[in-house]
Amino acid sequence: MKIGFFDSGIGGMTVLHQALRLLPNEDYIFYADTLHVPYGEKPKEEVREYIFNAVDFMANQGIKALVIACNTATSIAVDDLRQKYDFPILGIEPAVKPAVQSCKGKRKKVLVLATNLTLREEKFHNLVKSIDHHDIVESLPLPGLVQFAENFEFREEIVVPYLKERLSLFDLKQYGTIVLGCTHFPYFENSIKKIFPEEVDIISGSIGTAKNLKRILEARNQINNGTGNILFFKSGHKVDDNETLSKYNQFFGMLDRICSLKNGELNQQEKSKSINY
Repeated sequence: MKIGFFDSGIGGMTVLHQALRLLPNEDYIFYADTLHVPYGEKPKEEVREYIFNAVDFMANQGIKALVIACNTATSIAVDDLRQKYDFPILGIEPAVKPAVQSCKGKRKKVLVLATNLTLREEKFHNLVKSIDHHDIVESLPLPGLVQFAENFEFREEIVVPYLKERLSLFDLKQYGTIVLGCTHFPYFENSIKKIFPEEVDIISGSIGTAKNLKRILEARNQINNGTGNILFFKSGHKVDDNETLSKYNQFFGMLDRICSLKNGELNQQEKSKSINY
């Protein structure tokens, strides 16, 4: 059986990329609800309907686990999804806890970058309230980054001016850790680094979600030695044109390069392989 990954668009591929590094022999379904992206700017109940329709589709494909690779979808629907389906459902949330722990004693703040809907949700506010005992967590919505990613726009000469404008009222020297609270945002990590001081850490929840997925599958004795095949769907329609699949391969290559810059040059075994489909 396959592992399902769901997002409103291509952002969830940043989480799938981490899963491929840990579980390269599993078979996957990646579902992007591109007809309705971006979720973060839409009414909550409308988004919930899109999410449940997508998960119904994936459940009918036969999956053994599902990763909601979207912070917005996690914040508004993951608890209800777990009540409806009997396979494990993993969500993703802004990595506020490790960010706050990292900034303790440094007299530095945490800045969470996410979508409007994620930052408005009670789930996010409860998360911050349970962890941020010294009032060091601030947030900023960056909906433009979602649109850039969905339009395959990653040029720094376009992205960096947008970031500078959105951050113009912030004292960037105050921050010790930046939390990428949307799965679209890791594509822009190098651009974000150009805005903040060099010593600022940039983190997301993708790695933790992938590790949790592996742990759950191991506990359930459901680790497969499959082909590493990925089926891609856009709002219920299978993606099989070579141009789009080639772009997806480019995304994984881009994420490999970002990991290489962040962690030092990776050896060949650590790199995620080219996708099979």
